[in-house]
Amino acid sequence: MQIVLFLVLLVITFSVVFFMTKPTKQETDLWKRLARIDEPSPSQAINPDILKRNVLSRLPILNAILQRVKLAADIDALIKQANSKWTVGGCLIGAVLAFTVVGVLSAAWFHSVPLGIVLGLMAANWPYVFLLVKRKSRMDRFAAILPDAIDLMARALRAGHALTAAIEMVAREIPNPVGSEFRRVFEEQNFGLPIREALLNLARRVPVPDLQFLVTAMLVQRETGGNLAEVLDKAGAVIRERSRLLGQLRIYTAQGRMTGWILGLLPFILFVIMNFLNPSYSGSLIEDPLGRKAIWLGLGLMAIGAWSIRKIVDIKV
Repeated sequence: MQIVLFLVLLVITFSVVFFMTKPTKQETDLWKRLARIDEPSPSQAINPDILKRNVLSRLPILNAILQRVKLAADIDALIKQANSKWTVGGCLIGAVLAFTVVGVLSAAWFHSVPLGIVLGLMAANWPYVFLLVKRKSRMDRFAAILPDAIDLMARALRAGHALTAAIEMVAREIPNPVGSEFRRVFEEQNFGLPIREALLNLARRVPVPDLQFLVTAMLVQRETGGNLAEVLDKAGAVIRERSRLLGQLRIYTAQGRMTGWILGLLPFILFVIMNFLNPSYSGSLIEDPLGRKAIWLGLGLMAIGAWSIRKIVDIKV
């Protein structure tokens, strides 16, 4: 037990020291400027690299390894969609620390290494779950503001502005995240990328169904012709009606979702409370082989129940 506590304190101490001694952004920028003083100018460079490099970790060795892993690219896309300042390397380090701390503490408390590994794996998912929640919040805000951006574009086109000018107006007038994403579209086409490719990049960056409908309608109109302002009006009306229907469905399924949360969290909350009031309450359940099998069976049935409730309340529109 003393060795376990020593390992936990060692991991926590090194984590605190690492995060406390990590240089700030201002210090990093200052060191980069000082390092560039001795670098040759672009005119003196033999083969200057002007391409933007995607950095997955601040550690060069870890960054080189992650550049070859497809999962790292998926995590990096999730970080960008969530508009987070994290890096893939930081997420992986946080996951490893969570797995180590929770796994060791759980194994020492429940006297079960397999259970500690399972709980450690569950705790290791917290960076991924946090990014998913943050991305969902950003995408929901994007979908809520998108109809206003469509109306602004339609009015700009009726006033005689070009499509690129309408996109610039959306980037300037509509708040983030819609404004920032349309600003990137304007900048991409302003630097020479075809408007079709810029819109497709927008659709790939923002996985919102309403935006997919809008981009598809705009691209079809550019190929077949027609009144783009009218197309945008119809697309905006469809998106608003779909948003209204989704709001009604969320109201109708609120009871089912609340039931799922209560049934999923109540056993764990009661388990923690009962063990806090009586530490020996769950001793026979954890130490007995039949009790451990009952725990695994209960967790499996809870997972099946959560999946079933999720399928029932998740209605596609």
